[in-house]
Amino acid sequence: MAKTPGAPTPAAPTPKDAPESAASATGKGRATPTRAEREAARKRPLVPDTKEAKARARADLAAQREKARAGMAAGDERYLPVRDKGPQRRWVRDFVDSGFHLGEAVMPAMVLVIVATFVPVLAVQYWSFVVLWIFILFVIGDMIITSIRVKRAAREKFGADKMEKGLGWYAAMRSIQMRFLRLPKPQVKRRGFRGGVA
Repeated sequence: MAKTPGAPTPAAPTPKDAPESAASATGKGRATPTRAEREAARKRPLVPDTKEAKARARADLAAQREKARAGMAAGDERYLPVRDKGPQRRWVRDFVDSGFHLGEAVMPAMVLVIVATFVPVLAVQYWSFVVLWIFILFVIGDMIITSIRVKRAAREKFGADKMEKGLGWYAAMRSIQMRFLRLPKPQVKRRGFRGGVA
């Protein structure tokens, strides 16, 4: 095709304009990040590592722990450990909490014996230990009786084939704890359990 005389010849792109043309063609407008830059970006924390963020995280964790503690004390199944979960374990706790057991007085008895050891009378110290050991024997007997009663009542209520293992031991160990120290907290008053009286 013949060129029209006098028509201006388009200027060839200068080296300075070449990167801009390439960037416009690709649409990126910036250099492709290297592999090391991409990995560094992935490792960068999304939340700024500031004192405020750490304090907020600690406050959230403390609130969650307090919620879990309150839920466990109230007997909420969502916050109970495995050994305390289930309707049969709840039933055993109510069975034990509805009565009085000798094991609840073990800790006070031990405190009295410790106090007695400071009395500068050998007979007082000797007999305080003797009485303590006799009392512990009665406590063990009460634990055995409680275990037998719980297993018998649970067998009648839930059926021998559906009764969970370890209910007797679970009841015996709870019976030697002071009432206000038990976890989960007692949900029934003394003699207030309709499913059985411990």
